[in-house]
Formats: sequence, structure tokens, C-alpha cells
Amino acid sequence: MLAPFFDATRTEAGLDEAGRGCYAGPVFAAAVILPKDFAHPLLNDSKQLSEKQRDALRPVIEKESIAFAVSKIDNKEIDKINILQASYKAMHLSIAALSTLPDWLLIDGNRFKPYPNISHHCIVKGDGKFASIAAASVLAKTYRDEYMQTLHQQFPQYHWNKNKGYGTADHRKAIAEFGLCKHHRKSFNILPNQQQLFHQ
Repeated sequence: MLAPFFDATRTEAGLDEAGRGCYAGPVFAAAVILPKDFAHPLLNDSKQLSEKQRDALRPVIEKESIAFAVSKIDNKEIDKINILQASYKAMHLSIAALSTLPDWLLIDGNRFKPYPNISHHCIVKGDGKFASIAAASVLAKTYRDEYMQTLHQQFPQYHWNKNKGYGTADHRKAIAEFGLCKHHRKSFNILPNQQQLFHQ
């Protein structure tokens, strides 16, 4: 059972990211402020939900939340600043885009780059413990999956409609056959034997 909040006296935003371990595409992060009495029987860590369940939850979260925002950092910037910094930056962008400013941040994971003038609390596996983080995980995941579907139209050979850019067997096989494209994260050292073959 997800806890509805960490501190009843604060305006809390839950934050989570999606796509950190992917070979291709952006990393997405979402920030969500839920009403203290928000509850939904389906809501859980997005990894525990089916795609259909996540897609059903997304409009509910968007409608019922006090505020939400989703941001992304593309693969080129990930290669420049590294994936950890890119994840923090995406989270910071989402906080800045919230229509209501929170006074407390609940972060999924064990590390975070402090956001100016707002306290935060890191919670390992927080997306399975607190409703706002679970809601953020659902938004980050559904927005990213939707984005990877659009990239799939340009580069169908990588099967991003199914693997969403993760290093699955079919994705690795396609990279071995076709090389990397402009959406791949070059800093991830994903080419077999580091063959320097880049397709635009």
C-alpha cells in the first residue's frame, strides 16, 4: 500500500525518471504534486504495471494532480554531461515547470542534486512506497514510451516500439547489423568491439 504523503504539513512533489539505462533516446523525468487524499487502486511503481495500466493511469494523474510536469534531456546532452547529471537536470526542469511550487521534494533513488531553496528527501525504491513518486514514475515512463514510438517511425530497424531503447537482444542485434544512429548514446560504449560505424 502506497503512503499518501511523507509529511502532511508540506506541499510535496514526487520525482522520478525513466530511461536512465537505455542505449538510445532521451531520459525523461516527471514531478507530481498530488492531493493528500489521492488514492487509486492501480497506482504503483510503473515497473510493476502493464503498459495498459500505465496508459489508464496517466490521464487520471494529470486530471487529479495539483500540478505535474514532464521534461526530457536528449542523448546528445546525456553524452556531454553524463546520464546521472542529465537525470538531475531533467528533474530540475520538471520542478521549475510546476504551476504550484512545492516546499518538499520526494526523490526516487539514493542521490539527488539539491534544487535551490527546496528541501528534498531521497527514498530508495520510493516509487513503490509513496503515491506522488509512483505517479511521477508513471508519467515519466508513459511520456518516454510515447516518444520512443515516434522515433521508431524514423528508425524501425532498432525495434524501439518494443524495446523503447533498452539494450535488449533484438536492439543489440540491430546495432551490430546497422551500427548506431543519431539517437543512440555514444558515451555508453554499446557498439560491439567498438566498431565506429554511425548511421544518420
